[in-house]
Amino acid sequence: MSARRLLKAGEAIREVVAMAILTEIRDPRVKNITVIGVEVAPDMREAKVLISIMGSESQQATSLRGLQNSAGFLQAKIAERIDTRYTPKLTFVADEGVKKSLAVAQILDQIALEKQKSESAAKPSEDAVHSDEDLTVGE
Repeated sequence: MSARRLLKAGEAIREVVAMAILTEIRDPRVKNITVIGVEVAPDMREAKVLISIMGSESQQATSLRGLQNSAGFLQAKIAERIDTRYTPKLTFVADEGVKKSLAVAQILDQIALEKQKSESAAKPSEDAVHSDEDLTVGE
């Protein structure tokens, strides 16, 4: 199957799964979940759903278990809304990209703060040197 067709199928599955999670799943464990993307196998029999879960590690694990328990329901929703030969078997994978990007942003902020502190600590001594030079040149 062509790559473009797989991408379109993945996007269609992502939309169905995301809407079903938001509006139709009543499991209290399934909350604070964002569907980031879907990777579909070339034979369309399996789909890996990449999700981001907000909350602590235990809340994330609980939400992931609840979502895995709802996989059959979500597969039924996909079968209803998307006309394909096979309904893909869903597996859910927590995407760590958002967490890693937040960690990188925090590290960059710390570096910028340290750089700003070191520049502000170095400036008064440079100003003092320039003011001494200005006095000797002006005489």
